[in-house]
Amino acid sequence: MAQERADAARNRSKILAAAAEIVAAQGVRGLAMADVAAASGVGVGTLYRRFGDRSGLAYALIDEKEREFQQAFLAGPPPLGPGAPPAERVRAFLHALTDRTFAQLDLLLMAETAGEFARFGGAYQAYHQHLAMLIGRLGHAADAAFLADALLAPLAANLVIHREREASEVKAGLDALLAGLDREDQAGSPGSPHTQP
Repeated sequence: MAQERADAARNRSKILAAAAEIVAAQGVRGLAMADVAAASGVGVGTLYRRFGDRSGLAYALIDEKEREFQQAFLAGPPPLGPGAPPAERVRAFLHALTDRTFAQLDLLLMAETAGEFARFGGAYQAYHQHLAMLIGRLGHAADAAFLADALLAPLAANLVIHREREASEVKAGLDALLAGLDREDQAGSPGSPHTQP
């Protein structure tokens, strides 16, 4: 049984290496399941059983970088990780997520648009929860979930591609949104929904 798991792990590594090479050479449009199967030496059926479809394969390619990113914002050094004030952590998180989005933009586009609500699964939920928690600590607990969605929205792969912005422009826009939150927090009155517990 352990041998089967080792074989499966080797096959997964071969498949992902082949898929990464194809994406590097041809872009995400060149990511055909039959080509990945041939390049990795596994059957097409194995590939479909393991990953489901092209978007599942795209998510698997994204997964390693995603694990590194989540480790960094959950347990890494500040300001991205714990130990910095909430406003600094939110900014560091959004800047790091912007870099991450631009690094795998085509793969994210494929994965996020695979189904009607594909963008809002897995990693998005972790990002949203993390941001909402930090935003709540900034004094915006009543609006934290909405504000987390609002801050994540500009990083949707299809919007990034549609707007043809550079990463630096996206970061500057996010910084402007954060500055507005900070001003609102500082100007909030005891009756403001932003200052209520």
